[in-house]
Amino acid sequence: MSTLMIILLIVAVVVIAAAAFAVLNRRQQGAGGRRGLQRRFGPEYDRAVARHDGDTKAAERDLGERVKRHGSLRVRPLDPAAREQYTARWTVAQERFVDSPREAVAEADRLIAELAGARGFPDAGHYEDQVDALSVHHAHHVHGYRKVHRAALGTTGTMGTDPMGSEATGVERTGGAGTEELRAALLEARGLFEALVAEHRSDADATSTTGRHDTRKRSTGITHKGVQHG
Repeated sequence: MSTLMIILLIVAVVVIAAAAFAVLNRRQQGAGGRRGLQRRFGPEYDRAVARHDGDTKAAERDLGERVKRHGSLRVRPLDPAAREQYTARWTVAQERFVDSPREAVAEADRLIAELAGARGFPDAGHYEDQVDALSVHHAHHVHGYRKVHRAALGTTGTMGTDPMGSEATGVERTGGAGTEELRAALLEARGLFEALVAEHRSDADATSTTGRHDTRKRSTGITHKGVQHG
């Protein structure tokens, strides 16, 4: 075998090895990105895949865009007085459920939207953008907000639920939810409310050590009064 042939063979082997390494590296990066999105979004990842009819790449592009738009969002501080007012309003909404479930759910929807805006998320006038931002930072609770918002509007999904029980399609029926559906929506939405009203590092400059201790007890002491089963 001539020297030229040996050189060409070596070059071919090197090119093939480099191509194989590049393919493997892209696969590993893709898998790592997927695992990162799954860890970050949890149930939201499954919901996104369901919404895209099982197309994981489309779902991951969607979630990746959310992170680009909202991942750097800085939570605004909430002073103790505001935290106490929001907590009191939520308690009133829960107690109101006994006599006026639909009004209670509508108030809970407005309250979460207002609180999210106060915390630095897109305001209530941009619901879809607000929900996308909340899904980046509160992925495990945002579905409760979706449920209470749909209930407040008097619409509920009817087709294709994802593994977490949310809609995989945009098909809805009107006519309003039943009392138990409203109750479930309110209880599930409470998770996001508590996450938003809870203390955050950004609150450090807005409250004293004593104030933080007291308001923490108040915010985590919200009960299910008015919406308990039975």
